[in-house]
Amino acid sequence: MRVSHLQLADFRSYPEADVQLDPGVTTFVGRNGQGKTNLIEAIRYLSVLGSHRVASDAPLIRFGAEKAVVRAKVEKAGRSLVVEMTLLPGKANQARLNRGAAKPRDLVGILRTVLFAPEDLALVKGDPSGRRAFMDELCVALQPAFAGDLADYDRVLRQRNSMLKTSRNARGDFTMLDIWDEKLAELGGRILAARLRAVRDLAPHVWAAYLDVAPDGGDCRIAYATTLAEQPPLEATELAEALLARLREVRPKELERGMTLAGPHRDDLEVRLGDMPAKGYASHGESWSCALALRLGTYDLLTSDAGPDSDEDGEPVLILDDVFAELDSTRRAALATRIAKASQVLITAAVAEDVPGELAGRAIPVVKGRVGAEESSHE
Repeated sequence: MRVSHLQLADFRSYPEADVQLDPGVTTFVGRNGQGKTNLIEAIRYLSVLGSHRVASDAPLIRFGAEKAVVRAKVEKAGRSLVVEMTLLPGKANQARLNRGAAKPRDLVGILRTVLFAPEDLALVKGDPSGRRAFMDELCVALQPAFAGDLADYDRVLRQRNSMLKTSRNARGDFTMLDIWDEKLAELGGRILAARLRAVRDLAPHVWAAYLDVAPDGGDCRIAYATTLAEQPPLEATELAEALLARLREVRPKELERGMTLAGPHRDDLEVRLGDMPAKGYASHGESWSCALALRLGTYDLLTSDAGPDSDEDGEPVLILDDVFAELDSTRRAALATRIAKASQVLITAAVAEDVPGELAGRAIPVVKGRVGAEESSHE
């Protein structure tokens, strides 16, 4: 799988851009603020329908413009697919697939990407919300229909929280709340099942990747931390029943606080170095290695997800956004060795020398929003 062509209109700093992309390694080189990250952000957007830098779409539309358009040609399993999103402030975004109208959800799963950025250090050191987003992103990549369960769960969760706040004066009549409990438990059971399977399948890849990129040895282990039993079942129906029982158990506290206290929105991904939690115990270098292992493990899992008899192209596009400047020479070399043979790697760097020689490939300069004006190669 790879992106062969990217076109932008009024996206971020670009009134327009038209970029041809090759297999192998491509590095966008330019000083900070020149627009190189905007290019890979656009590709990433078409993959997950969101940005890794901002929470809403509004900042993605060039100041003063009425809309932004992101279009890419994706080569996948011997086919060429054109995916396009039009971002409309204050309105529903519009999607197109092969020039025909589509729903945004129809684009999910067509282009797979794995992005590693400096912000990923928060996967180890940050709040659980970032790790939940990491798990959900992986689940969507493995099963695109999962995005619908997530959207439905968020909607039901908001409704249930609202019901909890108004039910304090219900004088014991919780009929409507019981109905919302059942809906939340059903959706939550499906989300829990998907996350548990994803973490189970990802764990050995993370462990192996950490051994490759950590110069000081040790091992990185991940596990799913849930508000349910310590060893929850894997089947969605059993998880739904367990969640429903848990909701009934904590209801008095929920009514007091006006919020839902059990469910996948309260869970976490445990990242451990040996027997110790990485958060709070890992050094800065070890934290970087854990973050790298999570992303590289994801890449390996998605690459192996499509078997040899499948007509799908499972290997995702690997995106490295200004990360080599954050890594020491040992970790740079380890990362470069591990990804050198990937089908397509897109890198951003302030200077070409930050990119290890093992990743020699096409270098595209980006200067004040102009792409490829002085194209060159780095060795």
